[in-house]
Amino acid sequence: MAIQWYPGHMAKAKREVSEQLKKVDVVFELVDARIPYSSRNPMIDEVIKQKPRVVILNKKDMTNLKELEKWEQYFEEKGYYPVAVDAKHGKNLKDVEKAAIQATKEKFDREKAKGLRPRAIRAMIVGIPNVGKSTLINKLANRSIAQTGNKPGVTKQQQWIKVGTSLQLLDTPGILWPKFEDEEVGKKLSLTGAIKDSIVHLDEVAIYGLQFMIEKDLEGLKKHYNIDVDEEAGILEWFDAIGRRRGLLQKGNEVDYEAVIELIIYEIRNAKIGTYCFDIYKEMKRDIEHG
Repeated sequence: MAIQWYPGHMAKAKREVSEQLKKVDVVFELVDARIPYSSRNPMIDEVIKQKPRVVILNKKDMTNLKELEKWEQYFEEKGYYPVAVDAKHGKNLKDVEKAAIQATKEKFDREKAKGLRPRAIRAMIVGIPNVGKSTLINKLANRSIAQTGNKPGVTKQQQWIKVGTSLQLLDTPGILWPKFEDEEVGKKLSLTGAIKDSIVHLDEVAIYGLQFMIEKDLEGLKKHYNIDVDEEAGILEWFDAIGRRRGLLQKGNEVDYEAVIELIIYEIRNAKIGTYCFDIYKEMKRDIEHG
């Protein structure tokens, strides 16, 4: 599932980020806390370079917190300032400003030593589509400024947004890489809603999500659907059990597999079954270090 998806506005966004970088003191890189590594843009380090960075792990309420801690530590070790938030419900947002102050302390200390007047921190927010940038901005600004939507690609142009007296934000359109060859990354992005459903094979995504649940939270999966399927059972048996339990049937009492696939993706994507981190640090550590 090597996905090619690079609309013209995203190519333009990459150029604009590079151009606007000199205007800001710090970059806010927003990622999905359910896939803290897979939801990063591989080009982002090349674009941002040495600019101070706050990594905001959004959707904290939908992930596994123990796994999230490992990723926060990983970002810290890289010299970034990680902050986990739940933008939708406005939780931990004050930590974003604290991290921005920490990340820019050296720069502002230098400016103070030169006798320059105090000013607001200028920050640029970047991230792949649909990680919750617009929601975060609206919550930080405490008013509805940025367009929000539950599908990728809502933000289409840059805008400066004032947050109190201490912070100014530059919103940028989401950037997604030209392609990715790693099938598993593609499935994770699809499962969490970062990629439009129309460009992927949803059956593969549902199978990936279901296999993850069977391996990581078998009892939680059984309890959620109120079914008793053997751990060694094939995926089709799981589809059948879920479809029959939920009444997703076609004529002739046959299971409607398309409906089952949509249900599984919807319920995993919206944390109806449980809260999971699909990027398991221990399993990805070697690849990250050699990547």
